[in-house]
Amino acid sequence: MSVYTLGIWLVKPGRENDFVQAWRDLASKTKEDFPGAKAVLMRDRDVPNRFISTGPWESPEEVERWRASATFTEGYEALREMLEHFQPHTLDEAATIG
Repeated sequence: MSVYTLGIWLVKPGRENDFVQAWRDLASKTKEDFPGAKAVLMRDRDVPNRFISTGPWESPEEVERWRASATFTEGYEALREMLEHFQPHTLDEAATIG
């Protein structure tokens, strides 16, 4: 079974477009440095400054390597000033449909 990362991002109002671009930059750099990486960023329709990111990883160790990498730390630093709050999570797959 896969391991997933999930981020809940609360962006400062008015910074949403900047956030999306900076998140794309982080995701692109992650894909370059961790070729198996996949990610999606979703925006909450009811709370338009809340975003959810998620992606599968091959192992918990790969997630740890990514979070300890300059790719993640530099990318997060670029995002941090746009944020009101951030909650990172690492999740194990419990069930799959389809």
